[in-house]
Amino acid sequence: MPHLVRPAALALAAALVLTGCGAEVTPQDEGGDAKARGGHYPVTIENCGRKQSFDKAPQRVVTNDVGITEIMFALGLEDHMAGYVMPDDRGDLTSVPWGDGYQKTKWLSKKTINKELVLDARADLVFAGWNYGFNEGEGFSPTELERVGIDSYLLSESCRNGRGKARGVMPPLEALYADLRNLGEIFDVEDRAEALTADFRKQVAEAQAKALKGADRPRVFLYDDGQDKPLTSGLYAGPHDIITKAGGDHVMKDLKDSWATVGWETVVERDPEVIVINDYGDTTADQKRKFLKSYPPLAGVSAVKNDHIVVLDYAELVESPRNPAAIASLAADLRKFAS
Repeated sequence: MPHLVRPAALALAAALVLTGCGAEVTPQDEGGDAKARGGHYPVTIENCGRKQSFDKAPQRVVTNDVGITEIMFALGLEDHMAGYVMPDDRGDLTSVPWGDGYQKTKWLSKKTINKELVLDARADLVFAGWNYGFNEGEGFSPTELERVGIDSYLLSESCRNGRGKARGVMPPLEALYADLRNLGEIFDVEDRAEALTADFRKQVAEAQAKALKGADRPRVFLYDDGQDKPLTSGLYAGPHDIITKAGGDHVMKDLKDSWATVGWETVVERDPEVIVINDYGDTTADQKRKFLKSYPPLAGVSAVKNDHIVVLDYAELVESPRNPAAIASLAADLRKFAS
């Protein structure tokens, strides 16, 4: 399974993580509150439309899934974690500058996160998201955790937008930057968060400068899984920004949700010239590719006819610190197909 994070970007991000320090606050006038007098706390942030206040940094955070966990690792916050929950199908967990976080932090479970698990871990905050661990149908939600005295932080990609349970309230990369900014405030590591965000913005800008433009931009479809109907990315999931900023035209950009199911007839009608496979789960990327190339309704689709199929890891496509490098990688593949 290819891993597409570029070495130069990894080295720079590693340096940022290793050398970053906590934010310093210059003392203000004597009559102000605790923060104005030089202390960092209390802090108030806004997460998915809800304001939350913290009197101190959480010390026993439990995270769910790879992207969320790696946001904490990239900020150097392993010492504030009780552990993480993640299936063992999330691909390469070592070829990133923050990969040593997996050795420093306890893998609490490879199954579904639940209230009993986080209580056993003595968690003081759970960092998860809607459909990234939180699910009312399974009795695991911020409301349920609040009842037992545990705080929650929601992954911004997963914020519900008021249209039923549809998710997404901001562009995917802005969701990543918002989470870095908020967590920088919560854990008093604002300098680290700002340095990472600056580096990620630079990576994206450099990739965009080389990306295909105008009429050369190919139509791109993200294939997650599913045979009867495909699960794909809408406007608010990571692949939208990854595809768009890499020089592609995301064929599902009118789908105002993050991850959602569509019909194959819609895919055929929009005739993608490139298909990106999300590599994870029990169905391998090779199996997904074979299905796409053998499924009769897709026989006339340009991407299938020309074998313009790209594989990206799950960890690169969900909101995570791997998103900027994935943009650069996909941009290179799109240019190769166009040549």
